[in-house]
Amino acid sequence: MNGPLLAGAVVGLGLYLLYRALFPPRPGLAARLAAFDAARRRGQENARRVSPRLERVGGLRARVGRPLAALAEQRGWKLRSVRADLAITDRSLEGFLATKFLLPAAALLFIPLMAGYFALLGFGASLQFPVWVCLLLAALFFFIPDMQLRQEAKERRQDFRHVVGAFLDLVSMNLAGGRGVPEALQTAAGVGDGWAMQRIHEALANARITGQTPWQALGGLGEELDIAELSDLAGALALVADDGAQIRKSLSARAASMRSREISELEGKAGERSQSMLIAQMLLCLGFLLFLVYPALIRIMST
Repeated sequence: MNGPLLAGAVVGLGLYLLYRALFPPRPGLAARLAAFDAARRRGQENARRVSPRLERVGGLRARVGRPLAALAEQRGWKLRSVRADLAITDRSLEGFLATKFLLPAAALLFIPLMAGYFALLGFGASLQFPVWVCLLLAALFFFIPDMQLRQEAKERRQDFRHVVGAFLDLVSMNLAGGRGVPEALQTAAGVGDGWAMQRIHEALANARITGQTPWQALGGLGEELDIAELSDLAGALALVADDGAQIRKSLSARAASMRSREISELEGKAGERSQSMLIAQMLLCLGFLLFLVYPALIRIMST
């Protein structure tokens, strides 16, 4: 019974997909608004001269990813967290969606190979077990890109926050030297050559080209990368942009608080690693005791 049911389900799914391809539904209000937002976002990216470090997608991934990205925009899927993670890791949405589609598809293509392998092992020619194994692998492969992207984005956000703390100190020192707020921000962003400082420098340079204020550019970069510290900094600069002394004190206090928070996080990580090392040492001691006691136990049990 399982074979006919599975075949009927596959045929029904194919007929449904064929019907939706021949008679697509009319886009609703959310889809039209999403398409309008996507067009405006593309215009803003062209105006800001998106960083050339962004991942270039070509070949099969481009052919698969572009229709998937267009479908997501038509459906009105915001994907804010995914877009922020992709922005901070310099990846494209098309490449990410193509990877999420191609990995499970590759797992499903192994169904005939798995069936032949189990047939050679003598488990029969049934497709039920190979199909379930490949479906589980496809589900696992579907979530692997999300986990990898989230982990990499978390590490890069930690590095970016560390750079923001140093950037605040540099801006405070430039303000103390008599520079204005825009000049201090530009000078501080041009000091470092790391990827995070370059992103800040590019945002400030593009703001000067497009006619935005520097704090608006920093706020937009904070929203794009999901860095709350940059958004808070932009709000603080917008409130006290005319008072240099007040800005200097505020930036110094923010930098000190960020450093203290980073120190507390590092101490917490060091404590966790110390506990893990202690557990590893206890396991080694236990194994050594078993190694010493084992001959005596064998001798006692044999007598």
